[in-house]
Amino acid sequence: MKNSTKILAAAAVGIAAGGLLGLLFAPDKGAETRKKFTKKGSSIVNKIKDEFNKEKLAKLKEKLEAKLQQVNAKMEEVSKEDYSKYV
Repeated sequence: MKNSTKILAAAAVGIAAGGLLGLLFAPDKGAETRKKFTKKGSSIVNKIKDEFNKEKLAKLKEKLEAKLQQVNAKMEEVSKEDYSKYV
């Protein structure tokens, strides 16, 4: 497992544990606590999704940049060839 995945998993476990402890010691009514808990959980899930999307975009960008460098190198190589023998 990658470090970022481990960190996100550990954060999720910590958040879940904290949420459960918060429910145990919550001063609000059950319905209000559940609403707050659901809202916060949705917020956390959205943040995690955003982080994964950012990570995927960064990897895609790296791959595209590597391919672009290969194409540029090939174009430079082709432009240096002597085409006079074909004319």
